[in-house]
Amino acid sequence: MCTVSFIYRGNSDFMLISNRDEAVNRKTTPPKQYEDNGISLVYPKDELAGGTWIGASSKNRLLCLLNGAFVKHDRKSCYKKSRGVIVKELLEIDDVFIEINKYDFVEIEPFTLLIVDWNSELKLIELIWDGTSTQITDLPLEPKIWSSSTLYNFEMKEFRQLWFQEYLSQNGSSSEELLYFHEHYGVGDPMLDLKIDRGLLKTVSITMFEKNEEDIQVVYKDLLHDSTSELMFNSMLMSDGK
Repeated sequence: MCTVSFIYRGNSDFMLISNRDEAVNRKTTPPKQYEDNGISLVYPKDELAGGTWIGASSKNRLLCLLNGAFVKHDRKSCYKKSRGVIVKELLEIDDVFIEINKYDFVEIEPFTLLIVDWNSELKLIELIWDGTSTQITDLPLEPKIWSSSTLYNFEMKEFRQLWFQEYLSQNGSSSEELLYFHEHYGVGDPMLDLKIDRGLLKTVSITMFEKNEEDIQVVYKDLLHDSTSELMFNSMLMSDGK
């Protein structure tokens, strides 16, 4: 996995959409709200490892995971911990910025983690762990698209960046338009398009988190079963974790 786009809406509002590229037999539970240690969490659950690749919490934070760092890596037979479990852990802690600077990522498979935090002003942070060191970058609040290095080489990433810019200039950035982009845009190449089909590896779902003042809408499109579920919650009701 995966492909992710970010759109800033002003103030502390934003939209983030994630395409999950995964083995078709890997089971997933659609987004639900959970309570863990007095903290409210909203995320789709990976049934194999029990973690998630995207979620929000009552810590006024959203995290989204992409597999891989800068380039495709050689996988080891086993790792210390699932990256999706780390996402859940970081959704629950008090200060994510302190935690990521001291977290021991040794023996964790390389990843890219996007952190959107709105405890004060909105921040977009990119954390990249390449298996040796971390690179943490405070990104500008501009439209951006990421593609996982495990599935897409540099040229593919460049194509997708151009498509994203072209699509925004011609169609705007409403949630409907961006969901359409994530499902349908490309050149008719199932290896490269936003919705991929590489046999047993496909784009299995699209998840959107859209924050509008206190309300956060979650849309989950299960592409394997052609179904869509929506979840709306009020972030003020989740403020116990601040």
